[in-house]
Amino acid sequence: MHLIKKYANRKLYDTTEKRYITMDGLAALIKAGQEVRIIDNETEEDLTAQIVSQLLAREKSADANALPSSVLMQMLRKGRGTLFGYGKKYVSLWQSALLMSREELDRLINGLVREKEISESEGTTLKNEMVGYSTGLRKWMKDNIDQRVNEGLSMMNLASQDQVATLTEKVDSLYGKVREIEALLRQTKSNTKDSSGKS
Repeated sequence: MHLIKKYANRKLYDTTEKRYITMDGLAALIKAGQEVRIIDNETEEDLTAQIVSQLLAREKSADANALPSSVLMQMLRKGRGTLFGYGKKYVSLWQSALLMSREELDRLINGLVREKEISESEGTTLKNEMVGYSTGLRKWMKDNIDQRVNEGLSMMNLASQDQVATLTEKVDSLYGKVREIEALLRQTKSNTKDSSGKS
């Protein structure tokens, strides 16, 4: 973990690398997957969330307009914790979308619209995204889980479901042939007894 100290002159010092680091350098460090903790040099107050928020605000990407302005204004009006609240609601919605039917999803999103948490157009967009995402995710999960199970079975040298079905068909076919042969043998014995009894 990189311990970063913020000085009164706003400079950041990486105590792990023993050098000053820019905000861009800090962003690159975080994007590279490094854990960081940022503290005030004098008070040792944890400033990690504050600095990372600044990094996010500075980030210029194609998704800069991903949130509708109405949602941003609502967040500003409702104050601190709103982003976290929205985040929890949307994560919960996405997780639930995988398990719920379309009717349940409609009811949930309509409730958000009624409570004026989101607008009607945002509700429609959200519902379409969730249905599309959950359908795609279900298909991806099914394909990948089936593939991983088959890979695991082949590594364990166990039969897959398809192989078991094929084997079952062959056993059933062999069983039918054995029954036919047994019937022919009984008939042959019967014919042999009949012909030996006549002489």
